Amino acid sequence: MSVMTLPLDYTAIKQRQRAVWSAGDYPMIGTTLQIVGERLCEAVDMRAGAAVLDVAAGNGNATLAAARRFAQVTSTDYVGTHLERGRERAAAERLAVSFREADAEALPFADGSFDVALSTFGVMFTPNQEKAAAELVRVVRKGGKIGLANWTPDGFIGQVLRLVGKYAPPPSGIKPPTLWGTAARLGELFPGHQINVSEQTFTFRYLSPEHWLHVFRSFYGPANNAFAALDTDKAAALEADILDLLEKSNWAGTESLVVPGNYLEVVITRT
Repeated sequence: MSVMTLPLDYTAIKQRQRAVWSAGDYPMIGTTLQIVGERLCEAVDMRAGAAVLDVAAGNGNATLAAARRFAQVTSTDYVGTHLERGRERAAAERLAVSFREADAEALPFADGSFDVALSTFGVMFTPNQEKAAAELVRVVRKGGKIGLANWTPDGFIGQVLRLVGKYAPPPSGIKPPTLWGTAARLGELFPGHQINVSEQTFTFRYLSPEHWLHVFRSFYGPANNAFAALDTDKAAALEADILDLLEKSNWAGTESLVVPGNYLEVVITRT
């Protein structure tokens, strides 16, 4: 007797995800990752005047990096409060940026509207990976570029996400977001396009393992949501597992916390 597999309810999953990413205060984490947006703009050879779309932009790291290079940037995310923080940052630097609430799997733009699409640790978290990848390709003109920064499965954040998923499992049938941090999966998502990848390192610098855990538990949506949903014993177990990982990964001994986090820097040229 065969067992029927029901199709995934992506609408419900995205509603849940939006609630997760609205929890805490992700921009408090996002600002620490600014260097990744700067590196990615260099990797795609950002040109002044280029029409640029930042997808799942959060509080706008890639947005600001592109605007600082005099690109014409549209910054999008499906969490409006994140965009508000990006708008505040752009205003503080007197950068002209357009902000628009949008779903990465259904971008409200015409085909070929942009020279470049960017996403730093954003589009990788979409539940329908194939749809999100197809939308990136659709809105970029032929010969244009897609620049991505994606956490790798075996890097530090990949390990953190696995620990969180152990205690607060994702919906059944959803592919791990860190697959976007592998060349093999990118080849499946962007067939026929030129793909160049380079493994990079973002270094987390905090006062101590406990400080890192406090910041991420307070502000990082997936961690904040997971801890809030767990009972006291399971929350304590997750905390112990994360602290153990931090201590094993720390390059700074007992003086502070210095942890390398590997990610894949991706430049796709649309054919």
